[in-house]
Amino acid sequence: MGRLLLLVSVLVFASSCAERPAGTSQKRAPRNHLVEVMTLEAHPTRITYVRPGTLKLRRSVHIDNREEGAITALPYFEGDRVAKGAVVLRIDADLLQLELAKARATTRQAQIDLRRVRNLLARNAASEDEVAQARTALEIAQAEQRLLEKRLQYTVIKAPFDAVVTERLAEPGDVVARHTHLLTLADPDSLIAESKLSELLLARLQTGDAVEIRIDALDGRAFPGHIRRIHPQLDPKTRMGTVEIAFDAIPPEARAGQFCRVTLKTAARKRLTIPFAALQRDRKEAFVYLYDAGEGIARRTPVRSGARLADRVEIVEGLHPGQTLIVRGFLGLRDGQKVKPLHDRAEDTAG
Repeated sequence: MGRLLLLVSVLVFASSCAERPAGTSQKRAPRNHLVEVMTLEAHPTRITYVRPGTLKLRRSVHIDNREEGAITALPYFEGDRVAKGAVVLRIDADLLQLELAKARATTRQAQIDLRRVRNLLARNAASEDEVAQARTALEIAQAEQRLLEKRLQYTVIKAPFDAVVTERLAEPGDVVARHTHLLTLADPDSLIAESKLSELLLARLQTGDAVEIRIDALDGRAFPGHIRRIHPQLDPKTRMGTVEIAFDAIPPEARAGQFCRVTLKTAARKRLTIPFAALQRDRKEAFVYLYDAGEGIARRTPVRSGARLADRVEIVEGLHPGQTLIVRGFLGLRDGQKVKPLHDRAEDTAG
């Protein structure tokens, strides 16, 4: 029985070999590599960035005393509102007032002496030198009087602008030396948001650009603002620069020192963007695959990318509008490989 089955198998194999034409190959024709493509276009695009910041009072002043002595009045405390011109500090001026009274008396006596010497000169009883000396004595007395009057003014300090007290560093009765920091005043209307930004982002911003400010302590509410000032100098270690952002309307609950997040949008300009998944990388470079319709192949093309825009990325070098980009079908894809596009996704290129 086994020999019979073996014989039948040999006959079937021989028959099949006789029916196959001579020279026929068993290799199948290579299949096209299927890819999905899109036509590149540039579209006006704004780039949005969110960066941390801190609220800060831009305008503030230290109140220092120019005369030493005991403090007789310091009426305002932290948080108090102060009107422009209001007295915020008084220093004991009794000794200066006595010295000023003495200087005024000296001035009056010098005036009398000068008149007397001039009368004597008219009768040839005095010389020109004596008149000059009397005139000089009067000028010295007048200068001393003006000096004491100015020092007396320094014992009373007034607010230079409408302000709020942020620091109180002394109390009435304290005896203080000259140039001691006693009080700090700040302009509440000068509240700004300050943020540190990289040099790459700074190059894309300009004063007047609209900004949104979110303050975590105020339930994350957003307030409109604009860039008021971009500082010209960067930190050489971090390559970061400072940007000052003004509120369009300062929220009354906002306080200096609070944490905030600023949302910045660059000016709209035409940018060439591609799906992020189409950007490939290896150890050498970033690259994409373009479809060469003339030869029906994929061409590897080095590129330089820019900002990430959600699920897309800006290409700043290496590509041009009108080229056909391969966006899917990368598995096993090689440079110069024959490919077959499925369809063109030009309608999906809006940036």
